[in-house]
Amino acid sequence: MAAMDLFGRRWALRVLWELRAGPLGARALLARCEGMSSSVLYQRLRELMASGIIAPSADGYELTPLGAALSPALRSFHEWANTWAQAQEADALKEPLTQSGGG
Repeated sequence: MAAMDLFGRRWALRVLWELRAGPLGARALLARCEGMSSSVLYQRLRELMASGIIAPSADGYELTPLGAALSPALRSFHEWANTWAQAQEADALKEPLTQSGGG
């Protein structure tokens, strides 16, 4: 599976982001990824394990050395996402408020 295909799957990057600080169990991952179903979580975990990016640990799941090497890219993406969100918010504030008028 190509990296872009893997990382483009819903919740894959979020799972990696949550594992960046250390191992987490499935329940903790589900709690941190509000709205993700357990079936999707386990599918992503299987895919990330098969790709050598995460591994099971005594505490749940953790990044492998290969997965940990993604940390700089994840931080850069997180910083960009924050900048983008701020720009989106600023643009929304610039838009004039429209009133729906009836005839």
